[in-house]
Amino acid sequence: MAFPYQWQRRTDRWKNSFRGIFGANKEPRPKMCPSCGTLVGINATRCHQCGTNITFSLAAVSRGLSGVFGGRAPVTTAVLIVNVLMLGASIVATINAGGGRGLSLLWGLNGEVLYRLGSTYPPAIFDGHQWWRLVTAMFLHGGLIHIGFNMMVLMDIGPVVEEVYGPGRYLFLYTVTGVAGYLLSSFVGYQSASGGHPSVGASGAILGLIGLMIAITTRRTGAHMQQLRSRLISWVVSIFVFGFLLSGVDNLAHLGGLAAGFALGKIFADREPRNGSERTTANVLGWSAAIVIIASFAVMLLHVKDQLPGS
Repeated sequence: MAFPYQWQRRTDRWKNSFRGIFGANKEPRPKMCPSCGTLVGINATRCHQCGTNITFSLAAVSRGLSGVFGGRAPVTTAVLIVNVLMLGASIVATINAGGGRGLSLLWGLNGEVLYRLGSTYPPAIFDGHQWWRLVTAMFLHGGLIHIGFNMMVLMDIGPVVEEVYGPGRYLFLYTVTGVAGYLLSSFVGYQSASGGHPSVGASGAILGLIGLMIAITTRRTGAHMQQLRSRLISWVVSIFVFGFLLSGVDNLAHLGGLAAGFALGKIFADREPRNGSERTTANVLGWSAAIVIIASFAVMLLHVKDQLPGS
């Protein structure tokens, strides 16, 4: 049975990427600067226009990774993959802990497992200074229904926002809005009499993307932008109404992500970087966010067997 056309293209991109990694022979051809897009010579190692190293630079690595993940939204695809992998790890750990029976996988993964894998928990964050939980919680979900809904919305909105801002700034904005949502939720919970509750999910960051889109529509004129803004606002209202009607929904994380996204949408130019300097800044922001995410998961692994609170 033949592969679908999109998967054939993606397979070809992966093959070409791996050939480059292992040094397979290719026909020499002119290169394009990954930073400013200028065409340079076959043997050039630096761009004569902006001075970027053609092979060893943040822009070159970013372009290579974009080729591996493919499509017009490589970061959104990578985020989806990490979320699915973490759900798989959560399910396996839940089953090993004696859970995962019946319909519990739909919306009832083991709370201890989610805590060990990095859910937010206000006392652990503010008393134990486990700030990495603000990041790792964005890639965890309570069950199949939870991740299914979030990833459906992410794949609908994410590629649009990523195309507007470019992959580097998109990853930075996604991470910052997600952290802002959990920071607000955890702070308010920590101040409450109960001390707060654990929370997981990508919805704070996804509301951040919606906030960015609302900000974009306020900076552009026209009937189409007004209609889009009205639909986005109606969508946000519906999300919060359902959040208040259903138990276990972290509305404060939603609010924090939405507010942060709207504020950042007013600050950042709503277009891809246009020149070498802007591309360098975007790559620095994107790789800073990636390093924070990787470091957060590394610290989570170091603490995965720590004693549970209150035990």
